[in-house]
Amino acid sequence: MRDALYIDGRWAKPLQGGTFDVINPATEEVIHKAPSATAEDVDLAVKAARRAFDDGSWSKLPGAERGRYLRSIAAAIRERLAEISRLEVLDNGKPYPEAEWDIGDAAGCFEFYAGLAEELDGKRTETVALPDARFVSKAVREPVGVAGAIIPWNYPLLMAAWKVAPALAAGCTVVLKPAEQTSLTALELAAIAIDVGLPPGVLNIVTGPGSKVGQAIVDHPDVDKLAFTGSGPIGSKIMEGAARDIKRISLELGGKSPFVVFDDADVEEAVEWIMFGIFWNQGQVCSATSRVLVQENLYAPLLDRLVEEAKRIRIGDGLAEGTLLGPLVSRKQYDNVLAAIAKAKADGATIASGGGRAPNFNKGYYVEPTVITDAPLDSDAWREEIFGPVVCVRSFGTEEEAVRLANDSRFGLAAAVMSADDERAERVAAAFRAGIVWINCSQPTFTEAPWGGYKQSGIGRELGRWGLENYLETKQVTRFVSEDPWAWYIKKGEANELR
Repeated sequence: MRDALYIDGRWAKPLQGGTFDVINPATEEVIHKAPSATAEDVDLAVKAARRAFDDGSWSKLPGAERGRYLRSIAAAIRERLAEISRLEVLDNGKPYPEAEWDIGDAAGCFEFYAGLAEELDGKRTETVALPDARFVSKAVREPVGVAGAIIPWNYPLLMAAWKVAPALAAGCTVVLKPAEQTSLTALELAAIAIDVGLPPGVLNIVTGPGSKVGQAIVDHPDVDKLAFTGSGPIGSKIMEGAARDIKRISLELGGKSPFVVFDDADVEEAVEWIMFGIFWNQGQVCSATSRVLVQENLYAPLLDRLVEEAKRIRIGDGLAEGTLLGPLVSRKQYDNVLAAIAKAKADGATIASGGGRAPNFNKGYYVEPTVITDAPLDSDAWREEIFGPVVCVRSFGTEEEAVRLANDSRFGLAAAVMSADDERAERVAAAFRAGIVWINCSQPTFTEAPWGGYKQSGIGRELGRWGLENYLETKQVTRFVSEDPWAWYIKKGEANELR
């Protein structure tokens, strides 16, 4: 576990020597003291990133060379997969198999963007057709500059990869701030950057509270681009801060995603995907399908099976064999989720299963898998993101009603539909007002496909080639090539006559 910041290619103690506690959510024990940066440390990191960008040592490096570094980072992550996965469990609480999947995906993300970096050399310039033969024009894609990346605690290393990999592939330099609750694996990424010889200043990692460290990144005048994943209220503050300097932004924010299940769906398959959509990662997933709409004829049998299976989920320490649901990430998140369940009940909802602290645990932030029914349509339980293992289920009659209920949200990150009727599934998918739509499944996420939301779920898209575009500017270069003078103000020969 690292106890220093990573600035300008080397480990650096915070200037004021601050630390904060790293707590294992399974035991509530302090397992480490992580470095706590200040605005002064952020300034050093941004200046290092600025130098590395402006001197061209990274921004002008051929894409094939940048790709080589990214592939080396991916290989190093894979070599340390078990070690880093275990660290992720200790820091975040998720079951080890999930952590191992996430860390493998992080390596895959660096590999994918290595490929796009290599391709970028041949696609950086595009000829623009013009209607006037006296001119030729081209569009040139260039890196934005210094990117500030602020990431959440639910997928610590993976969210870092989602931002760092495309930014570096594009030729940007990066100042990364991981969530205060989960900084350990981001600092391991710094160790890997040192091991692979990443040039100084290209990647900088500063840890500490968002109110100080994140805000300093947002406010710094030498940061050209801000990329944030997290809650809507914080995203709004970042957007406001970015407006002062007209910084480029991409925001991936909250969700309250619907899952529509028609009565021709297989009950067992539907229950499996509903559970995967809400209980994976303890429900701490921005795209979690936490509003389940089930057609009337299927509602009762599906609810019975869902409650039965939810009660069977094995809860425990993420490092214990067979654990499928670990603790929530922090005391604050634990309290927030239990408070949301209590409010749902007070608002008239029925707790069909779970609803409290998982039994048999004296320590740790464990919440039972919770199934809620009868939540009023205007209640917080139905409308607001809980970010825990809590799903609301209600029935619907017609396809039109299902679509209306699904879209009746200020969020629009994801949506899912399950039906044996392919035409109906495609029709409903087209009607969803969401950036990510799943048919007969929930939550599969591929680096190659775009990720982002409609409405208050964010701005821009991550992953795939769309993620690379977040870190590129487009420059027009137009040349006058005619042998005849332009002669708008000064006619041919007129200059000599005036003399």
